Amino acid sequence: MAILGAMPSPRTPLSRLFTVLLAGLLAGLVLALAALPTGLLGGFVAKASLGAYAELPDALRTPAQPQRSYLYANDGKTLITTFYDVNRTDVPLAEIAPVMRQAIISAEDRRFYSHGGADLRGIARALVANVKGGGTEQGGSTLTMQYVRNVLKTDPTRTAEERQAATEQTVGRKLQEIRYANALEQSLSKDEILNRYLNIAYFGSGAYGVAAASQRYFGTAPADLTLGEAALLAGLVQSPDAYSPIDGDKDAALARRAYVLDSMAETGAVTAAQAAAAKAEPLRLRPTAQPNGCTATAQGHDDWGFFCDYLRQWWLTQPAFGDTADEREQALRRGGYRVVTTLDAKIQQTAQAQATKVYGYDDKRALPIAAVEPGTGRVLAMAVNRHYSLADNPGGQANHPNTVNPLISGGASVDGYQAGSTFKLFTMLAALEAGKPLATGFDAPAKLPTRYASDDEGNCDGRWCPSNANPEWMDGYRMMWDGFGRSVNTYFVWLAEQVGEDKVVEMAQRLGITFRADSDAAFARNNAANWGAFTLGVAATTPLDLANAYATVAAEGTYCTPLPVVSVTAPDGDAVDVGQPNCKQVLEPDVARAATDAARCPVGQQSAYGQCNGGTATGVDGIVDRPVAGKTGSSERNATETFVGFTPQVAVAGIAANPDDATDLVGSAVQAKVIDAVARTIKAAVAGKPVKDFTAPSRELAGDPQRPQPRPQPQPQPREDNRNLPSDVLRWLQGRG
Repeated sequence: MAILGAMPSPRTPLSRLFTVLLAGLLAGLVLALAALPTGLLGGFVAKASLGAYAELPDALRTPAQPQRSYLYANDGKTLITTFYDVNRTDVPLAEIAPVMRQAIISAEDRRFYSHGGADLRGIARALVANVKGGGTEQGGSTLTMQYVRNVLKTDPTRTAEERQAATEQTVGRKLQEIRYANALEQSLSKDEILNRYLNIAYFGSGAYGVAAASQRYFGTAPADLTLGEAALLAGLVQSPDAYSPIDGDKDAALARRAYVLDSMAETGAVTAAQAAAAKAEPLRLRPTAQPNGCTATAQGHDDWGFFCDYLRQWWLTQPAFGDTADEREQALRRGGYRVVTTLDAKIQQTAQAQATKVYGYDDKRALPIAAVEPGTGRVLAMAVNRHYSLADNPGGQANHPNTVNPLISGGASVDGYQAGSTFKLFTMLAALEAGKPLATGFDAPAKLPTRYASDDEGNCDGRWCPSNANPEWMDGYRMMWDGFGRSVNTYFVWLAEQVGEDKVVEMAQRLGITFRADSDAAFARNNAANWGAFTLGVAATTPLDLANAYATVAAEGTYCTPLPVVSVTAPDGDAVDVGQPNCKQVLEPDVARAATDAARCPVGQQSAYGQCNGGTATGVDGIVDRPVAGKTGSSERNATETFVGFTPQVAVAGIAANPDDATDLVGSAVQAKVIDAVARTIKAAVAGKPVKDFTAPSRELAGDPQRPQPRPQPQPQPREDNRNLPSDVLRWLQGRG
């Protein structure tokens, strides 16, 4: 305990004389009070405290000290990281070992349970000893007085000057401290005061409160402290920085431990033999640094940082934690919340392994993967072949292997990546919603002249005419089933023209596709009706947006805002109302079921109406081995490769791209690896869950699939390409890249 009641050590003969005189006067006053009969002294103290409780600062009546917030995975046990400005966590007295309570009382305030807040005899004894010693030999503050001082000097609602005044060595400050301590003792039990003290005292090495100190020094909970450990911690509060066995003097820490143990034996808290045995124990430290923030996730799990950062960005938008982003940030770092997130550590592990299997950490190309739960929007995994770290990258490499850019969720400098033909889903949904059944047929040509002007080489009489990547396999009479299964460009460009390109763009936005690139947002806002290439996936998106859009279809038209938390609990045990899914019906269930029926075709499964006859990701069926649907996507010249798949229980999307250079083409060869990575993540996500089938669409929305005599078709080629954009779009894409 610092000698907070005494004067500073004198520096000059004059100041020494002044100190001796002032301390002597105060000591005389205190000794006179201490000499009063016990009943009279008690009455004096009680009278002096009348009305004082009502005048106490709010922080003393209803303390709101900063505490660390904890983030857990969805099992509520796996710690992701913590956030704090002050490393502190409150625990009830019942969760603090009795030896710890006894140790702090023996070390700091032996008469704690008998005085009324201020131990006048102890103060007088300390003042006399200090005057005789010419410095600060002893302290006279009780635990209650120390608690008052600790609260006032850390109260975030007070100014810096007010907090500093709480520790000034003046008679006025000391008398106010005594008055506040007496007032607290009139309204709080001794155990409540002791509990508050143990939760706020500074134990050195950045640890505030016994819970943080137990973890910091011994890697244990305060309930499990041994006698020797408790005595060492109790000895630290007198001079935390000097005695800290981690940052200070280990010998001094052991000497203080011995002093505390002797005091415990003198007060009868332990026997002399127990004290001697504890003093003989070697110092066994297990220093445990507390993680702080998203760059300090559990060892070996820096990939969790991307999810953590997404949660933090979400947190800053939630009014439940404050009126402004700054207030919400402070709430996260000082509010002591227990946050159970949606992150599934097992799914995350699989997704991370799959992402790094396709590209290593040192590769400039990346495979960000996101997994979402249909019907809730809960984000189950966010993986990418990068370390979430602020560490420098070797050789001046840009953002690899270390980065904190939101490569999976987008935002900040990340607009996203083109996802190619996965956007054909939005065209199909818009058409189905407009009343066009799955059986809507069109004789898809190898090249389709459109109404858009183009001077590009290969144009059709001055018109943009997109083409099919594999004409022999894609051309011919198609319906939505095989048009989607074989990813027939000319069929979907034609279909978008029939329903209206603006309706397709609106559908994508309805399902959560966010246009983060300024050029995409402007096109959608000002010229959506003429965005003919939109169905081919030229707008940038992210794996998280794409997975959630497909999850909406998996949930039969129920869109849920992506959600990173299961529950948030305040320090008082009350639940914060932010963990409930925010969902709404954005599609008729039958429309979503019809789209799902067609989405069975790309992955090698069969629709409810038997109309699948080829797909671009047919290997998925054998990997997932249960009802599954999905879609591949290749952007212009295979700059990116995408696959998104879903079951009724999970939707997963992955996009292979170079996040820092849109002109770096990943190539078509990686498509099969992306498909495999996403499929295996789906398999891990549904492992152990009951097999659920998709509901078939109505006959009305399926239509009457009357096909003409089909032309001979070669075997499916699981590859697609979009080398068919108009020159103005290509120039725009190149400029954006």
